[in-house]
Amino acid sequence: MPPPDLFSLERTEPRRDDRKEAAALVEVLQTLRHHPAVAWCERMNSGAVRMGSRFVRFGWPGCPDVLGQLKDGRLLGVEVKGPTGKLRPEQAQFLDRIRAAGGVGFLARNCNDVLRELAHRGERA
Repeated sequence: MPPPDLFSLERTEPRRDDRKEAAALVEVLQTLRHHPAVAWCERMNSGAVRMGSRFVRFGWPGCPDVLGQLKDGRLLGVEVKGPTGKLRPEQAQFLDRIRAAGGVGFLARNCNDVLRELAHRGERA
């Protein structure tokens, strides 16, 4: 029996063309970095790499593509997807956890999604 895939290195789904998602990520980051409600935001890399005989994992399951902070102190988490991308269950759960703790977490495909979500959720309830 093969050892368990502790670092999620074996993909269960085929690799897809990520160019549209990469373009969406650039657009979303630019919009967030220039939005007046955002104090800071950074791209969160995730995955794993073999370094010699060890694996080093970056991020954690469900970690959003972008983490940041609003100027009012709330956590910001944005999962970026291309036009047809879908949230994995752990990504949706992490965004739910951010919102449950009073932060702002959402899925964005382009700058319009960022502007809409920050206008809608940016205001304290």
